[in-house]
Amino acid sequence: MNYEINIQNSEIFFDRELSWLDFNCRVLEEAADPSNPILERLKFLCITESNLDEFHMVRVANLRSKLSAGNDGRSLNGMRFSEIIQAVSSKVNEFIHKQYEIYTNSILPELKSNKINLIEDYTELTESEIELIKKYYKEEVSSILTPLSIDPAHPFPHILNKTLNLAITLSSQDENNKKKDIFAIVQVPSVLPRFWELPEQNGERRFFPLEGIIKLHLSDLFYGMLVKEIHAFKIIRDSDLSIAEDKVRDLLTSVKKELKNRIWGNTVKLYVHKSAHGQVKQYLQEMLDVQEHETCEIPHVLNLSDLMYFYNLNNTSKLKFPYIESRSVIQATSVTSLFHLIRKQDHLLHHPYDSFQGVEELLKASSEDPKVLAIKMTLYRTSGDSPLISYLQQAAENGKQVTVLVELKARFDEERNIIWAQKLEDSGVHVVYGIVGLKIHCKAMLIVRRESDKLRRYVHLSTGNYNSTTAKYYTDLSLLTENGEFTEAVGTLFNSLTSLAKIPRLNQLSVAPQYLKDDIINLIEKETANAQNGNEARIIMKMNSLVDPDVIIALYNASAAGVKIDLIVRGICCLVPGISGVSENIVVRSLVGRYLEHSRIYVFLNKGDWKMFLTSADCMPRNFYKRVELMFPITDKSIKEKILNVLDMILKDNVKTRILSSDGTYHKLFPREGEKVVNSQMELFNI
Repeated sequence: MNYEINIQNSEIFFDRELSWLDFNCRVLEEAADPSNPILERLKFLCITESNLDEFHMVRVANLRSKLSAGNDGRSLNGMRFSEIIQAVSSKVNEFIHKQYEIYTNSILPELKSNKINLIEDYTELTESEIELIKKYYKEEVSSILTPLSIDPAHPFPHILNKTLNLAITLSSQDENNKKKDIFAIVQVPSVLPRFWELPEQNGERRFFPLEGIIKLHLSDLFYGMLVKEIHAFKIIRDSDLSIAEDKVRDLLTSVKKELKNRIWGNTVKLYVHKSAHGQVKQYLQEMLDVQEHETCEIPHVLNLSDLMYFYNLNNTSKLKFPYIESRSVIQATSVTSLFHLIRKQDHLLHHPYDSFQGVEELLKASSEDPKVLAIKMTLYRTSGDSPLISYLQQAAENGKQVTVLVELKARFDEERNIIWAQKLEDSGVHVVYGIVGLKIHCKAMLIVRRESDKLRRYVHLSTGNYNSTTAKYYTDLSLLTENGEFTEAVGTLFNSLTSLAKIPRLNQLSVAPQYLKDDIINLIEKETANAQNGNEARIIMKMNSLVDPDVIIALYNASAAGVKIDLIVRGICCLVPGISGVSENIVVRSLVGRYLEHSRIYVFLNKGDWKMFLTSADCMPRNFYKRVELMFPITDKSIKEKILNVLDMILKDNVKTRILSSDGTYHKLFPREGEKVVNSQMELFNI
């Protein structure tokens, strides 16, 4: 069969939402992998739940909103939005079944074999334990609870997003001694630990869930009533911010207001315990306005993400991945020597293999160094206790010109960003709150220093966020340089962003939304032309997601021309590999392991003179059109070799790699007989 290579051909694309669900399945495989330590497996299980909740809060909510507005359009693969929602619901139900199969048959027994016991049935409790629970309930729990009965005078309460709740049916007698049924809801308080540790028995640690403690004492909350049924449930709400940015006068105020509105988003998913059959489930569906395909029955404990409680238990390090210390790349004895090292040569940092502390030390030194006159920086996400914030504050308090471009619309980090951005302002930092219509997603820092001969500028550019926490388990690459072309371009970029001027074509740097997509396609097309002219041609692209149809078409054309293409795509991939005459020269890998693959690396053979780029952008329409992104070249020969070695190691991985087939399935690689075992994420500590 001959396939036309154009966007209208739905047979050459996968749907992005279903592809994302496949990614979450690959994460779930890690939860089932017995070679991973048990608490790491539990962590992977928790991650799949958090991922799935966010997927419903944003992606499913978005599809639902389109349908409500009468828009039943089609995705790249030809499916209508209504069909995608049905397919997602079916796939999610299968996925949840697998989650709980792994939880019940694998994770719980292994936790128990390691003397960690989750007691879900109160009949397993001893009398002394029940007395202790009663004491804990009276002293710590009871005063926090608010029982909410529902009748004509008390309407169905507002249920908070992702909270665990108990749906309760009660029987009572009215003044005429007639029995009547009452429905009530109790929210399981999130301010208390989800699991309460009982006294140790023979070296065994035992834990009882908070909702179980509440269930044992419901008669205290509903005195004089008979408790007939108790069923746990949780809901997921539409939580995507919706701001008409072209009409707002104050972006900060608008984001704050929209954050308050987020709690009122429509319900997009209802999870109920499987015991809540019949009238209770139907009543919840009716009150929350969800349909049957948007409801999922859960066989065991709800809110699997709360199981992270056990990951953080003390004295459990032997049940986790062994600690590996990151390397210190730049070892300077003084502030002067630190900048001298950067002047001497470019430095590549590969996190988490190289410590993020080097970036923090550079900013700390700059905040204290009297020769540093100015610091400019973008901040998309950072950790809650990030020392970077205090260093920026200190720099401003020391009289330096400090400018920080803060992205208020960093999804689910909006409140945190607002808080620390206002702290920066209080210290005298010039804070620019994003740009109307765009997210500032590029990662850049510029330091201006007066030295003996002249003003010098130093630049840090990265594929990942300025976040010391995620830098410990996200793989990212960053560059420290004093290269004049780079520093000039980054300085122009900052001035363009703060002045709201048009961003010019920059030497060495490619910026979205103006130029990045066209530049990437041009690079692919040049490699295609090289193949057509009889030259060896190769492309290696590593990213989180591949969605943009124009980039995919360019890759198809390159493959058809004979370019050998290796794609390392962790998450969503809408490109279909292995189609004869279209993508038979394309191999798509997904690497899921201990670290979250986050670096974006785009490499082109270029007739043997490798062109190599690092970027903050995935190949997605949102990155190309709705964000300020940055792609920068690697020019240093030794750094090029290092990155090629990194990519080569990833391409040799036969432990954590999955290969995408043309039917949309992923197949995990295993070492062949006699073949060297290569877990690239571990091997890269030696590069």
